[in-house]
Amino acid sequence: MDSGIETVDVIVVGMGPGGEAVAGELADAGLKVVGVEARLVGGECPYYGCIPSKMMIRAANVLAEARRIQELAGSVSVVPDFSLVARRIRAEATDDWDDTVAAKRFTDKGGLLVRGTGRLSGPRQVTVRRSDGGESIFAARRAVVLNPGTNPAVPPVPGLTGTPFWTNREAMATTAAPASLAIIGGGPIGAELAQMFARFGTHVTVVVRGPVLLPREEPEASALLAEVFDSEGIRVLFNTNVTGVRHSDAGFSLELSDPGTPELVAERLLVATGRATTLDALKLEQAGIDWDGKIPPAVDGQLQLTDGLYLIGDAVGAGAFTHMSMYQANIVAGHILGPGIVGGDRGTTASHAVPRVTFTDPEIGSVGLSEHQARAAGLEIRVGITLLADSTRGWIHKAGNQGFIKVVEDAGSGVLVGASSVGPCGGEVLSLLALAVHARVPVSTLKTMIYAYPTFHRAIESDLASLH
Repeated sequence: MDSGIETVDVIVVGMGPGGEAVAGELADAGLKVVGVEARLVGGECPYYGCIPSKMMIRAANVLAEARRIQELAGSVSVVPDFSLVARRIRAEATDDWDDTVAAKRFTDKGGLLVRGTGRLSGPRQVTVRRSDGGESIFAARRAVVLNPGTNPAVPPVPGLTGTPFWTNREAMATTAAPASLAIIGGGPIGAELAQMFARFGTHVTVVVRGPVLLPREEPEASALLAEVFDSEGIRVLFNTNVTGVRHSDAGFSLELSDPGTPELVAERLLVATGRATTLDALKLEQAGIDWDGKIPPAVDGQLQLTDGLYLIGDAVGAGAFTHMSMYQANIVAGHILGPGIVGGDRGTTASHAVPRVTFTDPEIGSVGLSEHQARAAGLEIRVGITLLADSTRGWIHKAGNQGFIKVVEDAGSGVLVGASSVGPCGGEVLSLLALAVHARVPVSTLKTMIYAYPTFHRAIESDLASLH
């Protein structure tokens, strides 16, 4: 039976990575915390995003590396078996998409997990439509934390609705690599899964509305990935729109705007056209927040929309990444605990050095501003770029050594404002560059560093010497 309003210390709506982190820490600190989640505790990342997709990519990269043996060390016969990674995802990552372990991790700390959909019904009040059909109302003495996350965005293509197309969620649950796959979208998800499935033997075609893959990245990275895709037999149709979709027992048929390829037929269809926020369902207006439904609502340095109402995660607009949500959760938890508590106030948020990695091969890591963004911001810049194939480590590596390191310096301040690390372990090499951009380390200081030889990161030294 439903009761009246229950008063607690903190309400967290959305138990994705950031929500789970802040709720768990505050409950562990002794606060009375309610966590509200309609789907899986842990959110997209452990069940449909970062973790299972990188398991697939790791398996596919092993296949690619094995095929490179003939260039370096002998001969080998490679027989892909997708069922191995599919079983691993079920057993090791998702518990067959069961969040019992994650839920218990929170409740064991003293938190109350409410299964359902929450919305604001006052400045510090949340009404939850529970999964069992009932309704609960909670009021927070100290704070409400909103972590709404996103869902896969599905474009309004005629005929698409009602067909068994995949988003990243269905792709993570597949037990077999299809014979053929059409992908709509050339962003990180589309690019990663295109290469992964192709390495398992799938005939892949990517349909890209614009002229490049990964349009947020440096043009050198986009061009290199297109070359690699072509060499691996992945077909990319640029400047092409999907104007219609049909499905039958034989698979999918896509009508295209490209007169050279008016139709594309594939066994499976993956829609990877970005993410759609769920922030509107939280009813910000009930807390006096004016939001146009488009531009992310303004938050202060502690991620507050208004006093005691916090927003973290994708909806903030500072980067739709698990690491960004966790970073924000740490600041919010510290602010709620307060400076008088051990581990309390942790400063304010900064987004000038948000790192991101697209786990293709070559791996594409970026931080801060691109060259184009820096110029658009009116900065006088200097740029340095070094091809990994020209470095000693790249020459040693040989097979699969495509890539580069690029740095963008603000000539006025003498610090790096952006960088890209593309190549083997590109995301790992990015860490040094992310530190330099985040801490605003002077380029003059970076030039005095000792860079281990022979490493990929040593190319940074060459970049700095070639700034112009």
